[in-house]
Amino acid sequence: MLITRKVEFSASHVCRLAQLSEQENRELFGPAANPNGHGHNYVLEVSLEGEPDAVTGMVMDLKELKEILMRQVVEPYDHRFLNYEVPPFDHVVPTTENIARDIWQRLEPHLTDSRRRLHTVRVYETPDLYVDYCGDGPCSA
Repeated sequence: MLITRKVEFSASHVCRLAQLSEQENRELFGPAANPNGHGHNYVLEVSLEGEPDAVTGMVMDLKELKEILMRQVVEPYDHRFLNYEVPPFDHVVPTTENIARDIWQRLEPHLTDSRRRLHTVRVYETPDLYVDYCGDGPCSA
């Protein structure tokens, strides 16, 4: 069974590589290379896979899941300029793909145990653009 919890955060970023020229960055990243950055209202969906507990009927207490998401993702990310305020984005380009991977790394130790595992991190950068990250495995149910 999969359960999914959604949270939102707002953050700004710039996609560029220091070793490239302004022109090369614009060719590679387009408008996202603007050195002043730009922001998004991100939507994060986190799915866990597991069997419901025989007593509670839950894969995980959704209140506890929300608290973990708030502490591990929303608090460090919300209203931040990712490149300057949120490691590892001081040296990793904060693409949606890299953001999804970082969120997985922040959450996985807190959400995987003998009864359940982190299944998917889905990050929406815009309503029509999202990335699914599933750790080292394929993203399938």
